[in-house]
Amino acid sequence: MAGEREPVFSVIPEDEGKEKFKKSENVAFYRRQTQGPNLKHRLLLDTLVLTEKGVNFDLVEDNTETRLVLSLSPCKNDVVRIVIDEAQPIKARYRVPDVLTGEPQSEQLRVDSQTKDSVTLSWSSGHYQVRAWHFPFRLEVLCDQEVMVTFNSKDKLWFEILQNPPSELQEDKTCSMWKEMFRKFVDIKANGPSSLGADLCLHGFQHVYGLPEHPDRLRLRDTSDGEPYRLYNLDVFAADLYCRLGLYGSVPLLVAHKPDRTVGVFWLNASDTFVNVQYSPTDHQGDQTPPVKRRRLRPQTDVRWLSESGVIDCMILLGPRPQQLFKQYAQLTGYQALPPLFSLGYHQCRWNYNDEADVKAVDAGFDRHKIPYDVIWLDIEHTDGKRYFTWDPALFPKPACLQHHLEKKKRKMVVISDPHIKVDPDWSLYREATDGGHFVKDREGQIYRGTCWPGESSYLDFSRPATRAWYSRCFSLDKYKGSTASLFVWNDMNEPSVFNGPEQTMPKDAVHHGGWEHRDLHNLYGFYQHMATVDGLMTRSGGSERPFVLSRSYFAGSQRLGAVWTGDNIASWEYLKISIPMVLSLSLAGIAFCGADVGGFVKDPDPELLVRWYQAAALQPFFRGHSAKDTKRREPWLFGEEVTAAIRTAIQERYCLLPYWYTLFHYAHTSGMPPVRPLWVEFPKDEGTFTEDNHYMIGGALFACPVTEPGAQAINVSLPGSAEIWYDICSAKAYRGGKSLSLPVNLDTVPVFQRGGSVVCRSVGSGTCTADYQKLPLSVTVALNSQGCADGELYLDDGHSFRYRDRKAFCLRRFSMLSGRLLCRPASEEGGFDCETVVQSVNILGVKNKPSTVTVHVSGAEAISAPFEVLEARCMLTLNNLNLRVGMDWEIRIN
Repeated sequence: MAGEREPVFSVIPEDEGKEKFKKSENVAFYRRQTQGPNLKHRLLLDTLVLTEKGVNFDLVEDNTETRLVLSLSPCKNDVVRIVIDEAQPIKARYRVPDVLTGEPQSEQLRVDSQTKDSVTLSWSSGHYQVRAWHFPFRLEVLCDQEVMVTFNSKDKLWFEILQNPPSELQEDKTCSMWKEMFRKFVDIKANGPSSLGADLCLHGFQHVYGLPEHPDRLRLRDTSDGEPYRLYNLDVFAADLYCRLGLYGSVPLLVAHKPDRTVGVFWLNASDTFVNVQYSPTDHQGDQTPPVKRRRLRPQTDVRWLSESGVIDCMILLGPRPQQLFKQYAQLTGYQALPPLFSLGYHQCRWNYNDEADVKAVDAGFDRHKIPYDVIWLDIEHTDGKRYFTWDPALFPKPACLQHHLEKKKRKMVVISDPHIKVDPDWSLYREATDGGHFVKDREGQIYRGTCWPGESSYLDFSRPATRAWYSRCFSLDKYKGSTASLFVWNDMNEPSVFNGPEQTMPKDAVHHGGWEHRDLHNLYGFYQHMATVDGLMTRSGGSERPFVLSRSYFAGSQRLGAVWTGDNIASWEYLKISIPMVLSLSLAGIAFCGADVGGFVKDPDPELLVRWYQAAALQPFFRGHSAKDTKRREPWLFGEEVTAAIRTAIQERYCLLPYWYTLFHYAHTSGMPPVRPLWVEFPKDEGTFTEDNHYMIGGALFACPVTEPGAQAINVSLPGSAEIWYDICSAKAYRGGKSLSLPVNLDTVPVFQRGGSVVCRSVGSGTCTADYQKLPLSVTVALNSQGCADGELYLDDGHSFRYRDRKAFCLRRFSMLSGRLLCRPASEEGGFDCETVVQSVNILGVKNKPSTVTVHVSGAEAISAPFEVLEARCMLTLNNLNLRVGMDWEIRIN
């Protein structure tokens, strides 16, 4: 919700026209590492010590004789962890806390072989090995004797040790290492230069992904001729497309894929970080290199990480399949939180709905136009003078009554809560925060002040556990006046955004709890506010109700807290198109509950763009319409009946598909598999899918091809998997995989295909919100593969509490079609949930012959004959009026 900045908060006038955000050339530690001397490190093999957590070595740099300690730990989930720190630091260096869900369980290492130049270690079955080389130092990770990943393959290891400040700073090169300027901002480095870096070679790989958030293609680009990818959380309003600036969130996970293996590199560092990617042979090498020679060159990708401070903590995730890699990462940083069901519905937001009457009018408009929705949102103008946890007494005089009005319809409200606190000694919350020591300090030890929406503000220090606990208590119903149990929260501006700060964020030399500089933990700031807010809503319900919190800023591990979105986007076709690879990148990096503002936050979409955006966003995990205060109102019924009808259909189809979406989130929560997936995740050997940006899978069953071009009359679709059958979900027409087709489209067309061999459950009927749809019967669509088989699962629970976890109050059912029999059986031995949900109809796609009889067999009852209809032109068998309980065992026999 950054929006255009109000003039009072514009940064230093003399700097107008200069870049607001740094390029790599403006960053001293990046220059030092890329332009500095080529360092050579020796691994002292005679310092090897095997421990219960792995092995330790000493490392020495040849020229400076800088001494480092290397710890190498293989973990039980096929992850190799490499940690490098100073041998004798003058003070402890920052190690990222709270992101890993626990210390990974280590495997015991053994020495397989040793020479004067190297030592080879293995663990467990000996399937994997690590070979450590003395000089030049490098680590090779091998699988079945083949090198997969080399750490320090190009001798880019860099580690600047902490120093005591000189008594007097001279105005020379040394000075710039202790003091750095950008525009008019001065950054004083209390410990001098402290940067670190390393390179890894990924052998055989030429497709790498991840490193969100960037408005870029899904496959990361070679950075040799341009800027590196930056991971530094910044409030970049309406970022240029394809830029590699750091945006609102950072996940330092890179995923590499080739047909027979998927690996990952997780660089656990929360400071300013740059990543360079180089493909060999390069994408643009083809002109000079003869094709025969190109084929002989084994591809590889070199990745170089450069961070400003902390320690090297690098984890190599060994896969080998995408599903295993997702689980490995989730075991490290946490699984996606299971969202409350309402949050998977449609959200309506604007900066800002004017007052209580406006909110009620918008709410009534959805009912009048028969468009379901679940949540209405309030931006900063709902507060009393931009003081969070308050309400404007003139515009929102009875906020609790307004929430009760919505709650009677089973709908919710979300309000914004930003990390900056208005400097106002007359405000009790500001006084509490001051007295409790809850604010970040400046380098002089005074409370740091910057400007944001309220004007002069101080910033809560969420890295401090006592501050998080205090902030969490602010959400209690007795403290947060006007709030109710149906009020949920949106954390915005939490990069943190500081209108008059360097790069519009907090100075790196600001000081947090424990004396840590902001530079050490910058990328964790929003993660910690998200955590404190989630804790607050959990505490409010006594731990019984699932929270919903959306955060703009995030880091690795944010998936276990809630949802994120892609920030301030623009109403343009290009921004619609880029939202798809951005959401896919987030999903690959564990942040599964994500989406983009429907319609674009700024500027006004034309009706066609708005419709296409609703259609695309309905096929993404987080589904919210949002617009800035200077845009025209764009509730779905303001553009004429044709547009209203198309948007209504897109939203209704999203609601009908909620049983499938909810099941996918159950699997994200338990296995780490993201609900939306790049095609290569499902078709890992199909190289034609490796660079596909616009089309993707929803789970393993649905292939989504949203229309993202203006005036489209046809869309080109390449159906993956040569052995697959794909069914158009509207026409039921079957297509063979491995082929391309041109589909005619109109404004109502949203091409989606169901994969042969899958079963998808939908709600049948209509309602006003998710609570209505929960009560509706189901329609089961069985899409047969070439063997006449299919299977799929359905997850059900109460949709809001933790009883699924604490009392195993859930139901997981499997539908299996084999040899003309459709069975409904338990998919898990665990779980018991007394639900009334019934299957009303079954549609079977790909039926070759008309059956003579169809009988239904319910456990404990006599078989009954079922009426059926065959649409021979569509090869579809339809059974209606079944009324079969989902929670019971039954089967349908087709003869």
